[in-house]
Amino acid sequence: MNAIDLRKRLALGAVAGLAVVGAVVGAGAYAAPETEAEPIDAVAVAEVQEEGVRGANALTHEAALAVLDAAQDKAAELGERVTVAVVDRNGNTIALVKGDGAGPQSPDSAEAKAYTAVSWGQATSDLAGAAEGEGATVADIPGTLFLAGGVPVVYDGAPIAGVGVGGAPSGDIDEEIALAGLAALADLEG
Repeated sequence: MNAIDLRKRLALGAVAGLAVVGAVVGAGAYAAPETEAEPIDAVAVAEVQEEGVRGANALTHEAALAVLDAAQDKAAELGERVTVAVVDRNGNTIALVKGDGAGPQSPDSAEAKAYTAVSWGQATSDLAGAAEGEGATVADIPGTLFLAGGVPVVYDGAPIAGVGVGGAPSGDIDEEIALAGLAALADLEG
């Protein structure tokens, strides 16, 4: 059975299920004549041609884990307790590790820094000035954090991921740890 046949069967099953529910609910108010319903043709999934599709680059599972390991190694070397987060191009968390003793705020901070870095394609330390000033600023955008400690992962000139670190006593230390995680990507074998 191919995928389209399965989709047709599922669609017909859903329609039949709704008909049964409708019949049970409406049975007290109306008795429908007993007739056999005509089957409904389900709409097939649209096939998109190559011109309508854009590819996206993303970190592999192994690459994300290498970032986490290298960053946590650097944190241990510095005697810091941090959380490290890696997000994809859309800002979705794909890897996170909360180090032993890291504060309860550190996961949120690490994710927000990683999200901010990939969103703007710049280190969060370089963006801090944009978040200052009177009135509305970029700091008002939900989910962002303009403190040092977030760095973008760039491939072929475009950001594809973000690395964020939260929990050290200063953003400079968080950024040093994030950069150590980023450096691990250069050591991966293709």
